[in-house]
Amino acid sequence: MFDKILIANRGEIAVRVIKTCQRLGIETVAVYSEADAGSKAVDMADEAVFIGPPAPGESYLVIEKIIEAAQKTGAQAVHPGFGFLSENPNFPMALKEAGIEWIGPNPHAIEAMGDKITSKKFAAEAKVSTVPGHMGLIEDAEEAVKISAEIGYPVMIKASAGGGGKGMRIAYSDQEARDGFKSARNEARSSFGDERIFIEKFIERPRHIEIQVLGDRHGNVIHLNERECSVQRRNQKVLEEAPSPFLDKATREAMGAQAVALSKAVDYDSAGTVEFIVDKDKNFYFLEMNTRLQVEHPVTEMTHGIDLVEQMIRIAAGQKLELRQKDVKINGWAVEARLYAEDPYRGFLPSIGRLIRYSEPAEGKLGEGTLRIDSGVREGDEISLFYDPMIAKVVAHGKTRETAIDTLLEGLDRYHIEGLQPNTPFLAACLEEEDFREGDIHTGYIAEKFPEGFTGTEPTEFQTRAIAATAAFIHTVMTRRAARTSGRLTPLPRIYTDEWDVLMDKQRIAVDIDLPDAAIGGGTPAKLIMPELDGGPVKLESAWLPGEHVFDGLMDDEHFAVEFKNLTEGYRLRHRGYTTTAIVATHRSADLHAILPERDTSASAKQVTSPMPGLVVTLEAQAGDEVKAGAPLLVVEAMKMENVIRAEMDGVVKQIAVEAGQSVSADELLVEFE
Repeated sequence: MFDKILIANRGEIAVRVIKTCQRLGIETVAVYSEADAGSKAVDMADEAVFIGPPAPGESYLVIEKIIEAAQKTGAQAVHPGFGFLSENPNFPMALKEAGIEWIGPNPHAIEAMGDKITSKKFAAEAKVSTVPGHMGLIEDAEEAVKISAEIGYPVMIKASAGGGGKGMRIAYSDQEARDGFKSARNEARSSFGDERIFIEKFIERPRHIEIQVLGDRHGNVIHLNERECSVQRRNQKVLEEAPSPFLDKATREAMGAQAVALSKAVDYDSAGTVEFIVDKDKNFYFLEMNTRLQVEHPVTEMTHGIDLVEQMIRIAAGQKLELRQKDVKINGWAVEARLYAEDPYRGFLPSIGRLIRYSEPAEGKLGEGTLRIDSGVREGDEISLFYDPMIAKVVAHGKTRETAIDTLLEGLDRYHIEGLQPNTPFLAACLEEEDFREGDIHTGYIAEKFPEGFTGTEPTEFQTRAIAATAAFIHTVMTRRAARTSGRLTPLPRIYTDEWDVLMDKQRIAVDIDLPDAAIGGGTPAKLIMPELDGGPVKLESAWLPGEHVFDGLMDDEHFAVEFKNLTEGYRLRHRGYTTTAIVATHRSADLHAILPERDTSASAKQVTSPMPGLVVTLEAQAGDEVKAGAPLLVVEAMKMENVIRAEMDGVVKQIAVEAGQSVSADELLVEFE
């Protein structure tokens, strides 16, 4: 076994590997760029080595710097995590030359399976089910159109070296194939340094189901059943689960057998994933093989009781797999949500910045299930524009799928983040969708359920009551606290009241709250009456205290948690996919609010600002153009993803305030209308 391992990665996966190494008694070495100095991974590791500027091409992707760091610290092996150099066959070969062990599959397997064009041909020769398509090189957009028409629309245009949803487009017509080829090639070139593109038939309403494989260096290969990753946005996985609610035993075994056969054909000797797309009739087709640890590996770990990182380390150390296929059993259900710094209310554009406030729910028992948090950040850390904007992976396990989903929702409710906009409300909304809960999902699920984007969910009757009660409870405690001087009330009775109006969602909800001092901190329930809602008394109990930003309550025997933050006036509160601003006012103040004039937003409506920091790639309009709502104005690249900025109104362009190739900051003026 190794004494010291270097992790050639950053963020949550670096932290994840360090945790396993600590449990095994192995020392760890972190590498870091300027942007990651002082990060959680750096602090957790036994040693840390600086490797360069923030740009990956000058730090995490430079093989020589990683090897130099390993040699400098005496690390015997390198774990690549996922992304960066994890699927570059030149990396393990260079490590071997330097006398350093590679914790991953052999270079031949990476090379054979890592290239999508080569892997498709290889899979076909190995008699693995494949999707019809064109695996040869495509020179230009017109050839792409011709090939697409021959295959038959719809088609998937994909970067050969792609991954993470980058360099992928679906085309339903010649024009979409032409445009999609150009965009996919641009993204492939900037993200992977490889602009090769291939085209294959797109299976409509497919499910994305993958098989986890594990092989050692003694010829043994097993599979750990499947994960379903069908809920995706722009080909980026959003929710993952194990097992799949769709597969039957026969299909599961058949997919597992093909995954193992393909792995054995390339002498696979580490953790890897064979991905398939599955149609409505349970026909499955090989998609690709990821020759690395997958982001979503925790759901397999939680349903099988296996630490995949530990297995990778033991295999690289020459140990045989102790687990046999007949011993592999599925225990319960696990669901994972990817918590990202991206704004679901603004088209999921990156919402990078500093985590001014950040608190995670506690790991372990939650309700009837178990919660796990894989994160690489802490309060005060920055989500950088140079890297993937993942904040954490929130994973829940339960005896049943329903329990796992409910536990995950409870966990997401207990997250609090300020400084940037996470996708928490959107994740919760997806988990609460009826079709998702019934397992009726496919890769186009998000586009189908949220065709106009995400604007939040409408409140249920319970949410309205819970949010109004929470706001009144919090405000009553805060005003009482402000009114006390040396343990006594000041002679200011106007700020010490138990009768409020909660102003939210254009409603005025009267709340009469009986909140004994003993109720503060959870000693006894408060009693509330809200005539506009149901008129009856409501019992609300909570251990909440000032300074906390998650209100965990019990209302009429129903548990709930509300994330909130203080505003200049009022509170911003969220429960599941519903977010609102609530002002708790005296009756007189509520009367005055009702006659306040509304803000004139006509001037700002004529300005288009950048929703995130990035680089202007192309301009699609110019001054004097008459455009319709939805028309593209320009393309801004952020985190190697191209984002089309569209007109939100009909009008005439007065000025384009930026140029192609220009860097822009968040909220910088891009386009102004007359």
